[in-house]
Amino acid sequence: MLKEYRTVFQEGQYTYEEKRSRFIARVLPVQSEEDAIEYINRVKSESRDARHHCYAYYIEGDAAYQRYSDDGEPAGTAGIPILEVIKKRQLVNIVIVVIRYFGGILLGAGGLVRAYGKAAAGGVLNARVIMVRTCTEAIINVEYHLSGKLQNMLLSEGFIIAGTDYSHHVSFTVLIPEEQKNKLEETVNDTTGGKAYIAYGGKKMIKTDESDNILEICPVT
Repeated sequence: MLKEYRTVFQEGQYTYEEKRSRFIARVLPVQSEEDAIEYINRVKSESRDARHHCYAYYIEGDAAYQRYSDDGEPAGTAGIPILEVIKKRQLVNIVIVVIRYFGGILLGAGGLVRAYGKAAAGGVLNARVIMVRTCTEAIINVEYHLSGKLQNMLLSEGFIIAGTDYSHHVSFTVLIPEEQKNKLEETVNDTTGGKAYIAYGGKKMIKTDESDNILEICPVT
């Protein structure tokens, strides 16, 4: 399992028109090659009247899978430009299908490369690029009079505070990469004079936007 990677948050769609031809990009985050193939087949089924269904996908996990197809377009004018959008943005676990409805005017090789690339890029933008990280959950319990100081330290050090609970003490839920356990323990002890208690929970998958805002937190299955 990848500990950290860039992908898209949701299914996205974008339409680009060039000389009466319509290029409709459909984008989806996926976890396996089987997911990618299933999506490609679904898009084809939903748009049987289109002239071409060109695609590319790149998946990493236990192994890496990279495929693309020009689906009848001149070689190198569709699948590769779509794949280049994925590679340029350093995305993984993603499939992009670009459907073309032919408008009756030939675009030439250069025109096709630009059209398929622009459609794919627009689809990625619509699907929203995110960072996915696998983190460990840490629960930090501290007395009220030290909680403000501890919270400021956690934020200044870049730790992700996923929740705060106020009861007979203050409990911070912090999400950290596994390799940052020692750093967390040292800084918490330094900040509180050893008067805080840390307990570790399970693994969580965090999805953040490009400004590092948390979009979703879910258990690792």
